[in-house]
Amino acid sequence: MVDSDRRALVAVAASAVGALFGVAGLGHAYLREWARAFAWFTFVLGTGLLLIAAFTDPTTVTLETLPLRVTLPLAALLLVHTLDAYYVARRPPASGSAAPSAATDGPTVDCPSCGRELDPELSFCPWCAGPRTPDDDADSPE
Repeated sequence: MVDSDRRALVAVAASAVGALFGVAGLGHAYLREWARAFAWFTFVLGTGLLLIAAFTDPTTVTLETLPLRVTLPLAALLLVHTLDAYYVARRPPASGSAAPSAATDGPTVDCPSCGRELDPELSFCPWCAGPRTPDDDADSPE
């Protein structure tokens, strides 16, 4: 099983378990998408509270007496939440999030040791501390 497949499967499972208990955001929390998890949690909770206030008597309502006008929209939101967790887990990683080329405007070269991009003005790789060119060595006098 590919790592992204496993990640998506665990995110969907966490979302489904959370949906069974009426808690949205667990799949996104597993993916460390904290803002998205909080947004889903507050959106589903707020929608549930609004639906309960609009269609039932909030003082006498129980889980068994909730009408379908409340439970069906909440179930649909929890399903969409689970599908969104699957989408987030399957999307490709953000490019350039930690790449040094995102901060530099000039051309870059690849490190011969680790293959990451580095600034051509540097004499060493900031990622692996290796020389910028393969024929550079630490014994050369300067």
